[in-house]
Amino acid sequence: MRMKCTIIALLFYFASAILGLFIEPRDLNGALRASYDYIIVGCGISGLVVTNRLSEDSSVTVLCIEAGIADHYEAIIQDPVYVGADIGGIYDWDLTTVPQSQLDGATRPMPQGKVLGGGSILNAMCWNRGGQDDYDAWEALGNPGWGWDGMLPYFMRASIVAPDKLHDQLAYSPKERDIAEEYFINYNPDVHGYSGPVQVSYPKYFYPQSINLFEGLNYLGVPTEFDPNDGTSAGAAFVPTDLDPNNQTRSDARRTYYDPYATRENFHVITGQHVTRIILDGVSADEETSNPTYGGDSDGDGSATTTQDLGFGPGSSPPAATNLPSSRLRRDSCSSDLHVSGVEFAPNASSPRQTVYATREVIVAAGALHTAQLLQLSGIGPAALLEEFDITVALDMPGVGNNLQDHCLVGTFYPYNNASYPSPTELTTNATYNADAEAEYYATKTGPWTAGSPNGLAFPPLSLTSNVSANILASAAGQEIDEYLISGLDESIIAGYAVQKNSVIERLGLNTTAAWEIINNNAGSLTVSVMHPLSRGTCTINSPDPFEPPQIDPRWLTNPLDRQILIEALLFNQRLLATPPMLELQAAQFVPPANADEDALNQIINNGIRTEFHPSGTCAMLPLEMGGVVDSSLRVYGTQNLRVVDASIFPLIPAAHLQAVVYGVAEKVK
Repeated sequence: MRMKCTIIALLFYFASAILGLFIEPRDLNGALRASYDYIIVGCGISGLVVTNRLSEDSSVTVLCIEAGIADHYEAIIQDPVYVGADIGGIYDWDLTTVPQSQLDGATRPMPQGKVLGGGSILNAMCWNRGGQDDYDAWEALGNPGWGWDGMLPYFMRASIVAPDKLHDQLAYSPKERDIAEEYFINYNPDVHGYSGPVQVSYPKYFYPQSINLFEGLNYLGVPTEFDPNDGTSAGAAFVPTDLDPNNQTRSDARRTYYDPYATRENFHVITGQHVTRIILDGVSADEETSNPTYGGDSDGDGSATTTQDLGFGPGSSPPAATNLPSSRLRRDSCSSDLHVSGVEFAPNASSPRQTVYATREVIVAAGALHTAQLLQLSGIGPAALLEEFDITVALDMPGVGNNLQDHCLVGTFYPYNNASYPSPTELTTNATYNADAEAEYYATKTGPWTAGSPNGLAFPPLSLTSNVSANILASAAGQEIDEYLISGLDESIIAGYAVQKNSVIERLGLNTTAAWEIINNNAGSLTVSVMHPLSRGTCTINSPDPFEPPQIDPRWLTNPLDRQILIEALLFNQRLLATPPMLELQAAQFVPPANADEDALNQIINNGIRTEFHPSGTCAMLPLEMGGVVDSSLRVYGTQNLRVVDASIFPLIPAAHLQAVVYGVAEKVK
């Protein structure tokens, strides 16, 4: 089925190329205009939100340009049972990191959505926002209006989780009310939206192992959150997902911010077109960036050949698809800030570049990795890097591509052997069980096929789970500021990191701040992931060729605090599995083995570290003197009309799955 879907997608792609540049077939407007009021680069979550909201004004014309294609409503995309199954498929950039010498020297896949709707098409569907302290820290870093109170209205605006509907979903019968109580599902009516586009709800099936997990956590002093979206993030939580409660399918950005509005005459989307350069008035283009190369049909994809599951552990794969100071301007010192006039784009490396102009703004929403790459290719970034590739330096901005943060995770394997508990592994090991579950899903939209996302999660604070937490944090506080950063960083980057580091260490000492996440798959995987890393990576161009993938170096665990938190998390798992509620599941401790010492845990960490798919921070919203790239209105310093709206603007990564955060950031754009 997957091969069939791939062939259909390729036929659609080549047909589009033959016919020339046309609006996505759902749009009624035909060929592109010569210019638009606004051009948005990237039609993922943030790009579609911004395009949609701008086009609400019928007098404004808006174009969103997406490098990927549109999905075809395949089951592998829409049905929750297939969560993670299309990683590495035709809707993935297939990016890889550079070798991680601080781990085992190997590269790692870095999946990112290359499709209309971006990561919302491929992600695990979890919907949580993180802690109030995450956003208050943003504001304290020099960003007025970006604290929890400033963000909450925009979180609410993005989704429809009206409290009465949430309650109704779990109150059809006394049995379902009992389920809500048993699974600790509650809501705070003051923090949920009533009329947003994205449907946020719960599945129609719950694995009872989550109850054991929560009771085990409570036994060890970790509380259960009342509502995982009310800003109290430290504890266990059964988080909702972007799931349509009526038909139990994925409620992604494409289906919520594009499809219902595609007939707007001022709302244009093109797919299969790669933006190669932002056009800056008075700045000449690099020859290789702006001219066809010998890259043939190269479309910017990376070379990742292995797929990665979502970190939910062995045995949890879904069944096979069967139904599928002033800015550093390198110009005359009397000149005003740079003006952006449009973008260049092409479908592949060998095609001629085409141009479309913006009369008001260009807004880059290409994600934390490709946004940094595009700014650098356009002459905005660290001067030494740009000069290395003979790119004209329009703005010497050291922060572009620095400050890369990610939630890194390490998988575990403690398979449960109590056969009296239903297990998601039966969907892959028991053909009859899976066939019955499939039939139930398509007949009534209930049953195990609705429960693909790992909802039963926990975000433990360090102070409640480790008896050496004070020593760990004191050691981190005693580090030299640049001790674990890459050498040769601009002073502004180091200054910004110093403030970030102090914020993280201070908050990790609180029992209201999550240190790590436990991702539970109800089959025996309790994957752990660092929530507030001190390690910082980079994302840089590797060539002036825009179709060459960026060089991604997340530098996971280069700061020892992050590694120590993972060790504490794995040790905590050992204690968790020994609690009376978890003993009922009869877990076999394979990875790590029972009583593994710190050396063994370090080996598992070095070999097992992967991304949780949350790269962010590469164009940080910080003061310029602290390595910032955008101001609190998300305008790139030193420009008149260039903004960035995606996860790259996060000054600090929040303790959450990031899609709800990105929706909120995009809704906040004015």
